[in-house]
Amino acid sequence: MPCQLILALDLPDRETAAPLLRRVRGSVPWVKIGLQMFTAYGQDYVRAVAGDGFKIFLDLKLHDIPNTVAKAVESLSDLPIGMLTIHASGGREMVAAAKASAPPGLLLLAVTVLTSMDAAGLGEIGVAGSPADQVLRLAQLSVAAGAGGLVCSPLEVAALRSRIPPSVRLVVPGIRAAGSGANDDQKRVLGPAEAARLGADYIVVGRPILQASDPAAAAASMLAALAAV
Repeated sequence: MPCQLILALDLPDRETAAPLLRRVRGSVPWVKIGLQMFTAYGQDYVRAVAGDGFKIFLDLKLHDIPNTVAKAVESLSDLPIGMLTIHASGGREMVAAAKASAPPGLLLLAVTVLTSMDAAGLGEIGVAGSPADQVLRLAQLSVAAGAGGLVCSPLEVAALRSRIPPSVRLVVPGIRAAGSGANDDQKRVLGPAEAARLGADYIVVGRPILQASDPAAAAASMLAALAAV
């Protein structure tokens, strides 16, 4: 399967998102709805965006005791979503409980290490070793517990591809356009084509598109980069 683009709809309100969605409809297949938009507008907004023809990646990064996460996944089971995130650091039992509650066809994604974290940040919360080591540890735990996909930075894709089953989907944020500078709080980043070549199944792109002078053109550029791989 060719690597696909997911547009991260990390915007302040639905009024800002509406014209952008109109311009990329038919070219960008997936939209990521995260905490910002979900807490503002709830399940009805998910249904509305799906009704406009987009596949939905609901990025809530659920992390709690196993029973609570299982009930949360169950409460989302009627939504038209194709992907849902949980935190791998919740542990094997939590991942397994989420998987058991997920409806058929929902790709449950375990978030390994946030792309905003580096070795220094991990050290501050008591995690010894490199981000790559922690990503691999959490990835193997999550896959064993039933997660069908992982969220990781592009820098860990190659290592994961050599260590996990090929059926496991890799969803990769931390993508920036070629020639761009530092990407705010994203620390472990790479370009779209490079991530695809390494084995990413999906790339998640927000600010490089949302903050572009012509977001639709920026999205088209990302799609062209993926098509050329």
